Amino acid sequence: MVKRLAWIDALRGIAILLMVIYHFCYDLTYFRLAHFDFYRDPFWLNFRNVIVGSFVFIVGVSFSLATSKGVNWIAFNKRLAILIGCALGISLLTYFMFPGRTIFFGILHFIALASVLALLFRKFYWLNLFIGVGVIVAFLTIRSPMFNTDWLVWIGFYTKKPLTEDFAPVFPWFGVVLIGTFAGKFILKNSALVKIAASNPRVKLFNALKLAGRNSLLIYMVHQPILMGMLYLVMLAL
Repeated sequence: MVKRLAWIDALRGIAILLMVIYHFCYDLTYFRLAHFDFYRDPFWLNFRNVIVGSFVFIVGVSFSLATSKGVNWIAFNKRLAILIGCALGISLLTYFMFPGRTIFFGILHFIALASVLALLFRKFYWLNLFIGVGVIVAFLTIRSPMFNTDWLVWIGFYTKKPLTEDFAPVFPWFGVVLIGTFAGKFILKNSALVKIAASNPRVKLFNALKLAGRNSLLIYMVHQPILMGMLYLVMLAL
């Protein structure tokens, strides 16, 4: 495992910031303080894709960095257990908050599964880039009603998207993870890129983004209760 690279953490911090902005706007709509169409408006659909794509790409990069000298199974299993626990917690919470739109395979569910699947591709380099692109192309070209069932829809070849508040199917997002694993190895094989990625500008904003990136899971889990709690107090004051 190589030391943490400051710019990778900062990029993850940018992704988490965009996610907080997205969810804040969602919460404004939830409390009817504003109205944004998150289910049909191309802007919000693409904004979400950018956020998810950024997260899972960095998951791939981080996986390559963390396993460059072998897999630390204790750390890997601990992180996987935390991810699964958080994912199940979100499913349980949304079951009560959003009846009929429960999150059953959201971003954390996907990252947990992708972390395991990535082990199969750990030793590949350029092949990960080609397979990753192939996964994305397959998502764009393959569709079948048989994948609309609850047991298969998470794969990604559905013709009807399921009703859920967050959905991150294996196709195409695992393709982005594989491209990220390629990018991580590409960085490691180029000392100049490692030096750039490890550089740490003494700028407060950069340090804040880096800190957010290093605590992204914690922020992911607590930001919504905080945002919704604040807006609920606003509603009471109106």
